[in-house]
Amino acid sequence: MWNYTEAVHDHFLHPRNAGPLSDANAIGEVGSLACGDALKLYLKITDAGVIEAASFETFGCASAIASSSVLTDMIKGMQADEALKITNRDIAAALGGLPKQKMHCSVMGQEALEAAIRQWKGEPPVPHALEDGALVCKCFGVMDAQIIRAICENGLKTIEEITNYTKAGGACGECTDTIAKILAETITPLAEIKPKARMTNVARMQRVLKILDEEIRPRLATDGGDIELVDVDGNRVIVSLRGRCSHCRSSSVTIHNLVERLLREHVDTDIIVEEA
Repeated sequence: MWNYTEAVHDHFLHPRNAGPLSDANAIGEVGSLACGDALKLYLKITDAGVIEAASFETFGCASAIASSSVLTDMIKGMQADEALKITNRDIAAALGGLPKQKMHCSVMGQEALEAAIRQWKGEPPVPHALEDGALVCKCFGVMDAQIIRAICENGLKTIEEITNYTKAGGACGECTDTIAKILAETITPLAEIKPKARMTNVARMQRVLKILDEEIRPRLATDGGDIELVDVDGNRVIVSLRGRCSHCRSSSVTIHNLVERLLREHVDTDIIVEEA
């Protein structure tokens, strides 16, 4: 039995925005029924590039349904280019976390979103969907580019982690040697990258305050909301939503999808935002 969070249970039992979207002008499809998981994401994007509506059809487990559901909530009202910055980790965080064996469900959401927006822009399919890559896992149809991307974006270090994020190697296991080779070739150059200088707590607090004042507070103010910094403890940033935001049912989405995302983008990628 998987240890699911309350948010996963909620989105699985009461999925938001489920079903096809009749006036969608962007559709992203990933996975396949033959592999056990499939997601079709529908978007309605305005001429100004705003995601006005989103819905989904998912074939998969509770994590797949919950990831798809929370993603549609996250992206509604966002600019398409901003939505492209959403990672699978953002999706998992919005659900309060996913079991490590189910992280591939959040990856599927990220890929479907990217595919839909690229279609709307008239761009070619996402790189990992092109046929010029090498097929690694025949059981689940996973290409080498998908594995490399998962390693780089999520800091994967073992074959087990790669399976959790991509499903590659999760069936017959014949591709594990190939996966191991890809892992070794990918993490070696990454290990040679000089680590960035550690930011002091004072410097981190100053930068957090700057982004709160210049980027986040003005956005919340448009809906009658505000935000207050309570504390900064290492990579933990504790805030309190004020005004209308303090009573909003979507406060957790605001915390993860707006506040945490912008602080990770402008301050530190390891920042975790918590509400006081």
